Amino acid sequence: MNIQEKKIFVNELTAGQQLKDLFLVSKKNLADTKTGKPYLAMTLMDRTGEVEARVWENAPQYDALVAEGDVALVQAVAKPFRDQLQMSVTSLQKVDGTVVDMSFFMPVSTRPPAEMTAELSAVIDSIADPALQLLLRNVFQGEVLMKFQRAPAAKKLHHAYIGGLMEHTLSIVGMAEKVAGHYPMIDRDMLIAGALVHDLAKIEEFDFSTPAFQYTDRGRLVGHLVMGVDIVRRAAEQVTTITEEQLDRLLHMILSHHGQYGFGSPVLPMTPEAVVLHHLDDMDAKMQYMEALCGRMAGSGWQWTDYQRHLERYLYLRASGESQEETADQTGEVPPAATFPPSEPARQPREKPSPAHRQRSLF
Repeated sequence: MNIQEKKIFVNELTAGQQLKDLFLVSKKNLADTKTGKPYLAMTLMDRTGEVEARVWENAPQYDALVAEGDVALVQAVAKPFRDQLQMSVTSLQKVDGTVVDMSFFMPVSTRPPAEMTAELSAVIDSIADPALQLLLRNVFQGEVLMKFQRAPAAKKLHHAYIGGLMEHTLSIVGMAEKVAGHYPMIDRDMLIAGALVHDLAKIEEFDFSTPAFQYTDRGRLVGHLVMGVDIVRRAAEQVTTITEEQLDRLLHMILSHHGQYGFGSPVLPMTPEAVVLHHLDDMDAKMQYMEALCGRMAGSGWQWTDYQRHLERYLYLRASGESQEETADQTGEVPPAATFPPSEPARQPREKPSPAHRQRSLF
């Protein structure tokens, strides 16, 4: 069986470039122009990012050829559109997934899984409270651990790649260690335990078995905060030494870590550890988001980004100064900074964002 190779990646596209290569169809929608002519709007992706694409001719026929999640051989021209590149597609053909290396389309953390797993085990070993340590060992084993090693931390915004959840979690743990040493009132073991389990249920909230991560039905209906409480409570049933007060404080951290009712938390952070966890989680998500933007900037030096609707502001950032190709050559993997979709075109923020808009946090 001959595996079809991919040669051109999203982060390498340039204006005017003609190409014929493999892309995964992340989204598609058959719509009509103002004159009533059908066209096919698509989002195409690979492991380095996403790009909008349009089929203007024979749109209904091409719409029937591919489904979301399919790999397609795309013939197109990359054209600038509203300060972004868009692919004008002239030909589209579904490709058998068994003859495609899916690693071309699956963004992956640059941190080795074995390294992160060893760090996770060491962190659990460092928990001095026997009941909390046993609880964490009951949680991070078997299928839960296997999924935790692979799950993304988000669908698109931050750490949105295989291994992203564990990377995000360990990053928060590292900051939590420093904060716990700075404030004597902090229960270090409780803070670390909360950091480890706060996003755990994203292993069930997302379907990450194939590229173009999607929410599961239960993930949409219940959400990872409530599901996380369920996972930890089930594990706690096997730990007779943990007290109700300890368990309630830990579960409170899961339920409150989004920090606001509008971001999905049913309760606000009400313990020192819960307050700290919320801010560390928010900080790590935003820093990784901005690091990704820096990695996508052309050239070097300080620059303004396009308007970032999720943060409701423009950002002034320093470009990384090295291309994604150079980084890929050095690490053997495309860096996670390339996994974000293109930014929105520059526009002025709304004065009073709607509730739906305000809920689009980075969590």
